[in-house]
Amino acid sequence: MRIITWNVNGIRAAIRKGIDGFFEELKAEVWMLQEVRCLQEQLPKDWDLPEGYSWILHPAEKKGYSGVATIANIPMQEIGRGMNGSLDPNDSEGRVLVTRHNELTLINTYLPSGSSKEERQNYKEQWMDEWYDFVSPMLLSDKPVILAGDLNIAHTEDDIWNPKGNAKSSGFLPQEREWFSKLLTDGWHDLFREQVGEGEKIYSWWSNRGQARAKDRGWRIDYFLGNPAAAAITKSCRIERRGGLEVSDHAPVILDLH
Repeated sequence: MRIITWNVNGIRAAIRKGIDGFFEELKAEVWMLQEVRCLQEQLPKDWDLPEGYSWILHPAEKKGYSGVATIANIPMQEIGRGMNGSLDPNDSEGRVLVTRHNELTLINTYLPSGSSKEERQNYKEQWMDEWYDFVSPMLLSDKPVILAGDLNIAHTEDDIWNPKGNAKSSGFLPQEREWFSKLLTDGWHDLFREQVGEGEKIYSWWSNRGQARAKDRGWRIDYFLGNPAAAAITKSCRIERRGGLEVSDHAPVILDLH
């Protein structure tokens, strides 16, 4: 089975830029998209998913903002939306969608950014705490559980082009990195990093400023995390830069399972 996570930076823009070609080329059974920024009724009238696919769209209440969607050409059951926490009990920003295929549970996540102002950074860190509590019980399941999406954090110096220069930047703050380390210490597996090893600087997002793409000055903030049962069936995990940046400022991350 192939699963792809991809922050598409607006599904309507991604459609105009040719995302349909990637559905055909990469042939994933499941696509977990973040930052769709679209309500169902805002989709182009002449557009539809490729034959055989259906989707579960969880948009933000605010038009043109946030939102996640899980697309599949295999049976997919919606389990829930949001984290049932106190911070945003109705998940009005459309950030968590839980689905299941047979014994495989998928948590599509778009973690908030804290880069705009201090209030949003505080919100982000509160949200991280709630998400940690939400996913922690799933770690012990003997069935595979995969957490996927844009987590807006570069975990280690391998995951960012300029660690010293970004030491005080949201997304690479010490407390954010410690939070991520705690997830792995608990037993979650960073499936991409375990595949490529330490010391490899391979990124999934690039700023639109300062020729970041051309100079490969990026961040790895898009992840597949798996519980031990999911790690045991992982075949490969890679970031597909070729062509993906024509659609979004993020590259798709591809996970293949046995």
